[in-house]
Amino acid sequence: MVQIDDKIISLDIFQKQFLCDLPKCLGSCCVEGESGAPLEDEETKIIEDLYPKIKHLLSPEAIEIIEEKGTWETDVDGDKVTPIIHGKECVYTYFDSDGICKCAIEKAHDEGVVDFKKPISCHLYPIRVDKYPAYEALNYHLWPVCNPARELGKQIGLPIFRFLKEPIIRKYGEAFYNELEDVALHLEKQESEKSGELK
Repeated sequence: MVQIDDKIISLDIFQKQFLCDLPKCLGSCCVEGESGAPLEDEETKIIEDLYPKIKHLLSPEAIEIIEEKGTWETDVDGDKVTPIIHGKECVYTYFDSDGICKCAIEKAHDEGVVDFKKPISCHLYPIRVDKYPAYEALNYHLWPVCNPARELGKQIGLPIFRFLKEPIIRKYGEAFYNELEDVALHLEKQESEKSGELK
């Protein structure tokens, strides 16, 4: 583990590789799971406000569930999450012509309709953030549906934290991301020195 300020970061975030491969996974992370995407407290209000602007992008089933349950709900663990459709995909998704499940909020953002990209928990995936009174823990969430992303990331040689540069800066700022780069360089140097000793 590595500590930066009040953040405890798993070494996996530096040492494991990841790059989403949507043609192979078909956006399974938006479909699989027992509950919807975790939401920050302030995100619940944001989603309430943007719902009318993205409603036209959602399926009739999604609209029916949102009208019944609301734009967000509390799951069995007491966490605020997006509702899901019949135990499957998030209500804020749509399927493109290739059958890939994508985020309707992100689509609206890319089209300039809303200025909120998507919930930070989605944007940061496969990092999961656990909050404690004195610190936050950033861990790598290992999920079989993301096997194609691990394979592609390994081929490209892309560490998780570099794949997630944009959301990390969005959540924690550029200075924090630069510190991650410094840690990565230090770890690479250590590994290089260790390899040299073994020869």
